[in-house]
This record gives sequence, structure tokens and C-alpha cells, in this order.
Amino acid sequence: MQTIIITGEHLTMEDVAAVAAGARATLAPYAAEAMARSWAGVQTLLANGEIAYGITTGFGAFKGRIIPLHEVAALQRNLVLSHAAGVGPALDEQTVRAVMAVRVNTLAMGYSGIRPQTAEALLALLNAGVVPVIPAYGSLGASGDLAPLAHLACVLIGEGEAWYGGERLPGGEALRHAGLTPVELGAKEGLALINGTAVTTALGALVELRTENLIRAADIAGALSLEALRGTVAAFDPRLHFVRPHPRQVDAAAYMRRILAGSTFVRPHDPRDIQDAYSLRCIPQVHGAVRDTVAYARWALEIELNAVTDNPLIFFDAEGRPEVLSGGNFHAEPVGLALDYLKLGMVELGNISERRTARLVDEALSNGLPPFLTRHGGLESGFMLAQYTAAALASQNKVLAHPATADSIPTSANTEDHVSMATNAAHNTRQVVDNVECIIAVELLAAAQGIDLRRQQLGRTAQLGKGTAVAYQAVRSCAPFLEHDAPLAPLIESVRALITGGELVKAVDAAV
Repeated sequence: MQTIIITGEHLTMEDVAAVAAGARATLAPYAAEAMARSWAGVQTLLANGEIAYGITTGFGAFKGRIIPLHEVAALQRNLVLSHAAGVGPALDEQTVRAVMAVRVNTLAMGYSGIRPQTAEALLALLNAGVVPVIPAYGSLGASGDLAPLAHLACVLIGEGEAWYGGERLPGGEALRHAGLTPVELGAKEGLALINGTAVTTALGALVELRTENLIRAADIAGALSLEALRGTVAAFDPRLHFVRPHPRQVDAAAYMRRILAGSTFVRPHDPRDIQDAYSLRCIPQVHGAVRDTVAYARWALEIELNAVTDNPLIFFDAEGRPEVLSGGNFHAEPVGLALDYLKLGMVELGNISERRTARLVDEALSNGLPPFLTRHGGLESGFMLAQYTAAALASQNKVLAHPATADSIPTSANTEDHVSMATNAAHNTRQVVDNVECIIAVELLAAAQGIDLRRQQLGRTAQLGKGTAVAYQAVRSCAPFLEHDAPLAPLIESVRALITGGELVKAVDAAV
């Protein structure tokens, strides 16, 4: 089984996905040393009787309340219990595992004032298959993901709920079944566990990887639709894109040329029919711009994965004396804005795909294909409702496109007067991606049906492109040509699985 080494500096999105899928994780020795030094710094502060936010004071609006030394440990436990106020459906187990990896990586950098043993205990949960139940909603994205991370920390101290062995159990019982014991939190440790952007970042990392696959699947679907509609490849000429050199527009056009190479389904040059509708002609411009949103999200998330995002942080001066600095690294605005931008890109990807599906089913726009891609129109409805589904999902996406980060509601008696709402951005982006995967699946299904109908017009010798031929076979491996009406839902799900599993993109990329 794969093991990911947690160093605090080198965690990748692929590592996060591996842990989410079941890989083990272990703490690098030098990371443990950095954490031990930070913890020792906290102990020095306590011994010197210094006032430090979140260590010897209350939290948020209670920042001025001094906590006696004998109640410092109780302060941390109370913090975790009181902040476990999330609601809604539980996050799926893969996402929670990803959250745990991201949280430990942040702590491993050695600025959070937490014992390495406590971080090790969190990894022990992960490796033993104890998955805390975390309600999805309740985070403002500042001061980090307090509520969901508190539900995570509850299990560590024997409270809350967790999944173990397929059962949902009280946290303490799950620990006992796994042979683990609850952690007694020391000074600063409760705050270190719950203050930060781990939930937003984990959600973002997992959805980002899906979008990197999805944009390629959308290119493939667009190319297959172009062939089914007897479109032209003229708009992908490299000279056009050389003079508007947005790099990812150039990349998208080049990819379209590669996967369509050798196609005889495309329309030869015709001066009376020289260009296609925008949803075909502008694939490089639109898909290229979407690629920009995907690339920006990766850039922001890769930084956040290896960043210290809690507060306060422990530093040391030139003489080695600990110093507590309070700041705002928990504010998830950088991730929230990146995810809102990514979400908008995905909305546009779904919008243009749905328009291509609409052309495929409309006899006035499909360049000779039968209405709704059936030869028995009237008696049979063909792909009429498949386009309805794509339209419904595209419309839902337009509602979800509202930027979550544009909103803010003051909390904690106006101490926390501007919050990022980045976790809402992450949830909404994931829902949009779910929808777009289905929209692209509908397009692939309709395009394959259109290819079969077009082949009957062009003859058996008609050739698909180098990449689209592989894509067509992949679709046909899980969804047959429909001569007569049949339930479309299971076919849409089968093609969606072809997309989400990565098989479609891998097969086409191998061919081109």
C-alpha cells in the first residue's frame, strides 16, 4: 500500500487524492522535530506567565479574558466541543481523509504549537480507518474551517462520531474498536487542530483534479459533436491562434487538431458554408479560457496545501526565545476566489456543451441529422429528454455561479467582521462539477448517436479522427446505438463513469 510522507512542505494534490483513496500517511522525522520545538515554545510562554491569544486567553470576542494556568487544558477541550456546530449531510469518507492529510501537513511545518504526538494521533486515526463524521456546512472560511475541523478534533479526544468498519459509531467507541486511545489536549492544541483552511483546501484539491480531467473530456466531446454535425476544422488553424496567443487557447486548438486528424466526417472547405456556430467554432477560445481557471486554481491550491493557516503562530527570535504572532492566515480568501473562478469556468464549460447537444437534437441546426437523433420521430422521442437534462443542469449551474466570496456576514460580536465564505465556494464548485460531468456525458452520448446516423449518410468508409475514433469506441463500450427509445438515465451514468474514471481521456491521449 502506498504511504505518503507528511513533511509540511511537499504535499501535492495527487498525494491528497491518494490518501483520500486509502493510502497511508506518516510524519517525516524532521517535521516531528519542528513541531516539538514549537510545542516547547508554548511551554516556555506558559512558564513565563505570558499572555498569548488562544493559549492563555479566550477566543474571538473573548480574546481579552485571561485563563488561569490550571484551566488551560480545559480551555482547549471546551473549544473543540463548543465549535462542533456543523449541520447538514456528512462529508464523504474520501473527503474527510483528504482533510486529515491536509491538516496534519499544516501542523507539520512547526509553527502551530502542537505536540508531534498529537499530530501522530491524527495520522493513527487515518491509518486505522477511523473516519470522523463531519457535517458539510457551518464554515465561514475564516477563522478557517472552525466547525468542520472541530468535528474532526472531537473524535481525536473521544467525542463526536466516526465511521469505522462500515459502522457509524460514537467517537470514543470507534477509537476503542481501532485500538486507539483519546488524546488529552494541551495548551494551544485545540486551536491548532481547528483553526485553518484544511476543509476548503481538501475539497478544492479533489475537485481541481476532477476539472483537469473534465476539460479534456469536454474537448473530446466537442470534437465528436463537430464530426456528428459535419463541422469544419478551419477554426482550429494554428495561424488564427498565433495572432491571439492566449497560451491555453493555443493548446486547446492544437488538441482539437490532433484528435480530429484524419477525419472525413468533418466538412471540406465550402465558400458558401465557411464557418460553424460559436459552440463549435469557438471551442479553443472558450475551452482555453476555462483551462485558465483550472490552471489558476491549481496554482493557488498548491501553495495553500503547504502553508501554515492557523492562528496564532509560534516563532523564535535570534536568541531562540518564543514569540507569538497573531495574524490572519486562516482567512481562506485566496482559495475561495480561486474556487469561485474555477466554478465560473466550469459553468461555461457546461453551457457550451449543452448548446452543442441542443444542435445535435434540432433538425434545423444539425446539418441533416434526424430530429432528436431518432429515425422514428413522433412515435419515439429519441434524445429529446437528454437535452432537457443537460439544460436543467446548466440552469442550476447559473444559480450556483454566484461568487460565494462576494458575501460576508460578521460573526463573533463583529470581531470577525469579514469572512471569506470560501467553504461555500468549494461546495458549490463541487456541485457544478458534478453537473458538468453529466452535461458532458449527455453530449458524448448524443454525439455518438449522431456519428452512427451520419455514417449512414456518408457510407461505411467514412473515418473518424485519430482521437475521436477512440472516444467513439469508448462510448460504445458502455452505451449502444439506440434504434428505439430506451431509458437514457443508466446510459448517461455509464458514460459519466467513463469520464470520471479517467478512461476516456487516457484512451484518447494514448492514441494521439
